[in-house]
Amino acid sequence: MHPHIHAVQRPDQPAYIMAATQEVVTYKQLNDRSNQVAQLARARGLKRGDGVAIFMDNNVHFLEICWAAQRAGLYFTAVSSRLTASEVEYIVKDCGAKFLFTSDYMKEEAAKLVPLLPDMAGMFMVGGAVDGYENYVTARDEHPSEAIGDESRGLDMLYSSGTTGRPKGIRRSLPDGPIDGNDALLGLVSILYGFDEHMTYLSPAPLYHAAPLRYTMAAQHMGATCVIMENFDPEESLALIEKYKVTHSQWVPTMFVRMLKLPEKARQKHDVSSLKYAIHAAAPCPIPVKEQMIEWWGPVIYEYYAGSEGNGFTQLNSEEWLAHKGSVGSALLGIIHICDEEGVELPVGEAGTVYFEGDPDTVAFEYHNDPVKTAESRHPKHAHWSTLGDVGKVDEDGYLYLTDRKAFMIISGGVNIYPQEAENLLITHPKVADVAVIGVPNEDFGEEVKAVVQPIDWALAGDALEEELIAFCKESLSAIKCPRSVDFDKELPRHATGKLYKRLVRDRYWGNSDSKIV
Repeated sequence: MHPHIHAVQRPDQPAYIMAATQEVVTYKQLNDRSNQVAQLARARGLKRGDGVAIFMDNNVHFLEICWAAQRAGLYFTAVSSRLTASEVEYIVKDCGAKFLFTSDYMKEEAAKLVPLLPDMAGMFMVGGAVDGYENYVTARDEHPSEAIGDESRGLDMLYSSGTTGRPKGIRRSLPDGPIDGNDALLGLVSILYGFDEHMTYLSPAPLYHAAPLRYTMAAQHMGATCVIMENFDPEESLALIEKYKVTHSQWVPTMFVRMLKLPEKARQKHDVSSLKYAIHAAAPCPIPVKEQMIEWWGPVIYEYYAGSEGNGFTQLNSEEWLAHKGSVGSALLGIIHICDEEGVELPVGEAGTVYFEGDPDTVAFEYHNDPVKTAESRHPKHAHWSTLGDVGKVDEDGYLYLTDRKAFMIISGGVNIYPQEAENLLITHPKVADVAVIGVPNEDFGEEVKAVVQPIDWALAGDALEEELIAFCKESLSAIKCPRSVDFDKELPRHATGKLYKRLVRDRYWGNSDSKIV
């Protein structure tokens, strides 16, 4: 399946609808416009294996550019719209992009990129053009809407979100075969989540992130209609589910938290009974949050754990989760191994680094231009075992439980502390909107536990709330895992996809003042 097939069979069906503007793009329009952009790429000399970069907000042109690259055998790198010009420069140069697509929404940082990227084959801006950029629509519309003569499958080449250092680009070999060929993700979403041409898929997250982009494009492979939110808003999400009778959606736990903290009247105002699959990933979901979501939406909550690297995939449905609370599922792709610092496999129930064992012939991901990071992702004794850097354990039934990211572990007096436990507890407190638990310097113990809290109401910030939150933690966790102090912040640096830039919070206390993101 592919949009070019749907453009013939159902040309007037909406491929996607922009939530705020309600602008509809049909499959015929998506097919024609992606053909035009592919023609533009060939006219400027781009060939199979070359790359393009997309530095944009969610807008009506984002997906046509991705589909153009997919049908022209190009790598397409979606870049976070929250990055600074120097951070975008790093990614564009690292991935070797020859085109840069941006928008007037990004024009301040986009203007700074012009002198930084002197060798681009084309720089295009949606919604206007500042000096150094061509008007995107004008450039696109100079080309015919017929398919290029040498179509071949392109791939996304996405970068990690930089929560623990410079983003890493994941590059895979371009597949052979036609542009409408099947792949592992299409098979998974068809079997697990019932993706087909009859579904309506809500994407509330930025398209520059791996899961929203890949799942939206998978839905369009199938011929579904997608509803794309320009920006996430908790109540608007509920309204869109009701308005468009959404059947499928994908979320991150912070979105669940924000919806659950809506006033009860706002939560119950909208009919969400059309939902069949509410998929979530990106971070483990606190147990009380997921319990409340299943109680509210019913057993339509599905969770998976995977990375852009594609080295493993776990999943479970609501019923399985209720029997294995806190788990991110059992493995469908790869075999799970939990290992200690020396790579020795640990017994059931013990926490260590999570590795996925794959077929030696297929585990081929690499971090682009970074052989050191690629090597660090591999097991010291088994080259076909790889890790995303997470710590976890498995139970007797083979279900995986994530403890935390290895990089966030706190070592206090020689004791390893994983801050996720305290974070998962604190976020359930009614006065807490967001929280990060980190290790900060301590002369005696090396590190001590600190919570940085974004309160629901800034007027609550102060000593009384600090004491209340510490006591709240000690009711459920051993004292060593609880924060010894609480600081307050009006807004934590969280990626729009829900990932917390914990390194940035931590750096405030360790004297580091590097880049905002990377």
